[in-house]
Amino acid sequence: MKWEQLTPAQQQEAERQMEVIRRGVVEIVPEEDLKAKVANAVATGKPLKVKLGLDPSAPDIHIGHTVVLHKLRQFQQLGHDVQLIIGDFTGRIGDPTGKSETRKQLSEEDVKRNAETYQKQIYKLLDPAKTTVYYNSEWLGPMSFAEVVTLSAKVTVARMLERDDFTKRYSSGLPISIHEFFYPLMQGYDSVALESDVELGGTDQTFNLLMGRTLQKEYGKATQAAIMTPLIEGLDGVNKMSKSLGNYIGIDEEPNQIYGKSMSIPDELMLKYYELATDIANEELLQLREGIANGSKHPRDAKMALARTFVRMYHGEEAAEAAEAHFVTVFQKRALPGDIQAAVLAAGELVEGRIGILKLLTSLGLQSSSSEAKRSVQQGAVRINEQKIEDWSADISPSDGDIIQVGKRKYVKLVLQNQ
Repeated sequence: MKWEQLTPAQQQEAERQMEVIRRGVVEIVPEEDLKAKVANAVATGKPLKVKLGLDPSAPDIHIGHTVVLHKLRQFQQLGHDVQLIIGDFTGRIGDPTGKSETRKQLSEEDVKRNAETYQKQIYKLLDPAKTTVYYNSEWLGPMSFAEVVTLSAKVTVARMLERDDFTKRYSSGLPISIHEFFYPLMQGYDSVALESDVELGGTDQTFNLLMGRTLQKEYGKATQAAIMTPLIEGLDGVNKMSKSLGNYIGIDEEPNQIYGKSMSIPDELMLKYYELATDIANEELLQLREGIANGSKHPRDAKMALARTFVRMYHGEEAAEAAEAHFVTVFQKRALPGDIQAAVLAAGELVEGRIGILKLLTSLGLQSSSSEAKRSVQQGAVRINEQKIEDWSADISPSDGDIIQVGKRKYVKLVLQNQ
């Protein structure tokens, strides 16, 4: 429906929705199509079908992942429906985006386990009543080989090689497996199967999102609008937030971890986090931006409010207040918290009363591996009773009640247990 066909009240509502949708978006392709879809939804009361595909290869959701989830939530608040696609079939191939080599294919068991974890986490943001979860094996699995050939005939090899990652690998003589070409085809076909009106994704997914428009047209369907959301830098302020780089804030992490990590966000990125990863209103965001610019709002106070917001969103208001109190106690007053968790070490782990520092840290669960523990010691992040440990090969003689600390947020009180 054309904008001009709406009543003045409907135009006002459609413009309000477009203003919400445009917030924090890099690009809408094509925006005029989306405006027409929104206008029709406002006029008819029929909600838009807004699609997001999830590759269940890394199930732990961090703040970087929530950028697109917040946009989906906004669509839901505007009255539209979300089509959440768990790529259990495409996940067996793996998204080649940004990869310099062929990805290892996931087993069916891995995909199912990861998909269940995803669904548990996403409802911290999305409204289950307005979210329909699909598994793309429902329509991709039954396809005959003839149907696959028909699908592959819709796109040329030259078009596939327009992707930056494929182009770089091809130019460098690195292998590209034929099955990798099918990933964007299958993701695009998801939009054909579900007749999606809109698809969301990060800027690194632009090629895949536009493939949905291409295939919908080829199959005689109405074409979706594609919305590209920005990628958010991690705590290092440079690289995209990534668990593998360690610069992430996981939404399932403990409240104190989320709060403490949030206080490490670079000042120059703080407003970007507010805009893209919280539910702050546009007016409040504008006031915050102006307050920081004119000095009436201290960046530290704004960052503490951001940290509290993140904990509230994923653990509740009570946890947010407790995490802030913990942070103030530990870091602003430079004191240890009074409720340090106990960690048991069996006496059998000791050899003549001594234990290597790396083994101690991993045995207590403070570090996941010896290599991670070694890096922490080398970075000066490990302390025992406030004394820094500088030699990663050191053997120590632990005592009952020792306070073991890694970084600024991990503390345990040692309990030696006789066997």
